[in-house]
Amino acid sequence: MTTTRLALALADGPPEGRFLVVGARGGDDLAPLDPARTDIQQGNFPDHRALSARGFSVAPLAQGRFDAALVILPRAKAAARAWIADAAGRLSPGAALWIDGQKTDGVDSLLRDLRGLGPVDEVHSKAHGKIFRVTVPSGNWLPADWSAHPHHVAPDFVTRPGVFSADGIDPGSALLASALPDRMPTRIVDLGAGWGWLASQALDRPGVEVIHLVEADHAALESARDNIRDPRAQFHWADVRDFALSQPVNGAIMNPPFHDGRAADPRIGGDFIAAAARLLTGAGRLWMVANRHLPYESALEQHFAHVREVAGNSRFKVFEATGANRGAARKGRR
Repeated sequence: MTTTRLALALADGPPEGRFLVVGARGGDDLAPLDPARTDIQQGNFPDHRALSARGFSVAPLAQGRFDAALVILPRAKAAARAWIADAAGRLSPGAALWIDGQKTDGVDSLLRDLRGLGPVDEVHSKAHGKIFRVTVPSGNWLPADWSAHPHHVAPDFVTRPGVFSADGIDPGSALLASALPDRMPTRIVDLGAGWGWLASQALDRPGVEVIHLVEADHAALESARDNIRDPRAQFHWADVRDFALSQPVNGAIMNPPFHDGRAADPRIGGDFIAAAARLLTGAGRLWMVANRHLPYESALEQHFAHVREVAGNSRFKVFEATGANRGAARKGRR
């Protein structure tokens, strides 16, 4: 979203009453809005924290009803529809529901869909995107399948719209699981745990006494809670990059992301590697999968004394690393 489009939509000033914003990012320019009357629904932990620091009331799932709403579209179509259905369900007939999105996020397709379902006007185009207003009709005006429902992707596993690999087990995670040892360390952290499939594979092996699932996406973590009922699992809604534990672990597993929202940013994987090294004992082991083309070897060697590729194919590579905090980064400080 750009402030240009929001300013066009709200040219007469912020709407009266209680205003809901779904999907705002931490760096979005929300100058046309009044923080005192604006609630933001945001389940991504870093964005939630950044928006809270700016004085907005922020929650993973907003509560109550509102006088108007704005939905900023995500890339996943199922998530976009679910967010629209959720926002519409919190509004009274006649209320304004604004939709904002980039062309690359499917805003034109949703505009066509919504024109066939309710009154649409105030369409503004700017900066490779659109913002438009839907006047909420009475009754059940949206298709029932737009609402968010847990999706069964494997026996005993569900996901929610918009989470990573929502339609099935990620092939990189599957490769990593196949490379894990028959017996796991006693204390494990799963960094970027998603909806919990990889952690469940670790729990199926002997040795595990506790596993910490760390995930920034609240919807993914809620899915993981549904999927893992094992008392050894502890769930943390947090940013991996500054996550801390009271005691170090002796095992870490991860399939780190390499996108920040819409933008590819392989540096995130490097930050995950640094976090793993910080959380592990010196004798602990990291198992990590990455896309074959991503150059994580240097980051691993910066933070670990011993790094080797233990599995791989044309798409992915799996690393095992030991000797946390005894890599080149520490040697360079001596």
